[in-house]
Amino acid sequence: MEFSGNKPIYKQIETHFYDQILSGKWSEGERVPSVREVAVLMEVNPNTAIRAFQNLQEEGVLYNKRGVGYFVEEDALDKVKSLKREEFIQEKLPVFFKYMDQLDISFSDLKELYDSDK
Repeated sequence: MEFSGNKPIYKQIETHFYDQILSGKWSEGERVPSVREVAVLMEVNPNTAIRAFQNLQEEGVLYNKRGVGYFVEEDALDKVKSLKREEFIQEKLPVFFKYMDQLDISFSDLKELYDSDK
């Protein structure tokens, strides 16, 4: 995995997990790769991977079966959607609206573009 410098690596690992859940690659109740597997696969320090797992567990996205591994929580998809929606509203939309305003793109223009892309 290629990491960008503008966001902590553990956060980028969390984003990767969110993406796997949102895309349906990992479903509720499914076992996810272990901390060690993630650390090796992503070429990161195991402590970095552990931090991501702990945050995902605190958010209710993953749960741990002691001695067995980590699994996707039952309502993880809803939680991830909610987290990502809030992030989008707080971080992406203000920038998007700023560009719309600067470039004189109206909401009707946007709807037209959206409808033509379907």
